[in-house]
Amino acid sequence: MTVTPPAAPVRIHGPEHDADPARSYELLRLQGPVGLAEISPGVVVHLVTDYRAALDLFHDTDTWSKDTRPWMDQVPPDSPLMPHVQWRPSLFFADGAQHAHLRSVITDSFSLLDPHDVRDLTFRYADTLLQRFAGEGRADLVAQYAQQIPLMVFNALFGMPDEYASRLLAALTAMVSSDPEQMGQGAQSLNEYLTSLYATKAQQRGHDLTSWFIDHPNGLSPQDVLQQVIIVLGAGNEPLTNLIASTLARMLSDDRYFGTLTTGSLPIQHAIEEALWNDSPLANYSLHFPRYDVEFYGTVITAGSPVMVSYAAANSCPHANPPKEGHRSGNKAHLAFAAGPHACPARSTAVLVATAAIERLTSYLPDIKLAVSAGELTYRGGPIYRSLTALPVRFTPLTLDAGGAALRQPSSGSAAAAAGPVPA
Repeated sequence: MTVTPPAAPVRIHGPEHDADPARSYELLRLQGPVGLAEISPGVVVHLVTDYRAALDLFHDTDTWSKDTRPWMDQVPPDSPLMPHVQWRPSLFFADGAQHAHLRSVITDSFSLLDPHDVRDLTFRYADTLLQRFAGEGRADLVAQYAQQIPLMVFNALFGMPDEYASRLLAALTAMVSSDPEQMGQGAQSLNEYLTSLYATKAQQRGHDLTSWFIDHPNGLSPQDVLQQVIIVLGAGNEPLTNLIASTLARMLSDDRYFGTLTTGSLPIQHAIEEALWNDSPLANYSLHFPRYDVEFYGTVITAGSPVMVSYAAANSCPHANPPKEGHRSGNKAHLAFAAGPHACPARSTAVLVATAAIERLTSYLPDIKLAVSAGELTYRGGPIYRSLTALPVRFTPLTLDAGGAALRQPSSGSAAAAAGPVPA
């Protein structure tokens, strides 16, 4: 194989990339299956943009390590990347037996969740949020819906009362602020939430993830238990928010899905799979480091150099032999949830929550429409996520009773009925 010479890094952060990420990925593909990308000012990584190369990377744990510690001194302490790449004692940054030890706690615990209970929880919190704006006739489905419902569900799955969900949302919102003081306050609030969570569950177990983490036969320490909670939040919250928002944007801007709200021409699951293929909620991530110098798909990578996978670019890779147009959404081979030993352990739960949240909204507000053209939608900056800044919509206002509940019930011909059963 011919070795590709080094090229100038392609910037995958900043306004130009945010406005047209596809162009960035095309420039990277000109370098070959593995290109050089600047993911933050002064921080350069090898970025895998080829589908097959990404799969080979994910499955080769002998060559590649997930431990970021030897590389951390190359990332400025105040870099916005730091929360995403800083090593923690969690399965995200573990290899071999330690990774298997921690991952089994997650997979075993999530397997104990009843899908019907998770769906019912999502419906309940969806109703709570919908009742807040259903009478207004307009809403921003990012701030008022997609950003809130995942944390409400996670808070309940962790075993905490509903009122703690708003504290969790406020803490995480502050932590991504550009104001250092707010970031510090957010970190303190999150620590207070985690302290309360562990104290509550240590005193009295329940039918919840935290209790199962504590009681798992692998015998996690209190710190390890909380790291599992943090990793679930980190891996699940923003990607799930983005999936809900991008799927709704796709349904409301594509004529094929407009029928879903009235005639049931395409199901919600179809829109979700399309969004996972074409708007991967986690655009670029999965840091790997070669244990020794390696030639990988024509690029020589020295030991310890950072290699990141572009889920977005790999999914749209022209050499991946994708299914024919019109059938691709039925193929779940996209890399939005990664693959191999480090694939997302809660994939089915994430898709279930997204499906239920969208189903409830479209049945509650069957005539919902975008309040702007699809071309006016904008995305928040950053190399990691593909996040809509807002999703403004309009609809016929509902009359609410004194308790905030809609007096008009969702009709049987709504999208909920059209979508068919939610997969368990």
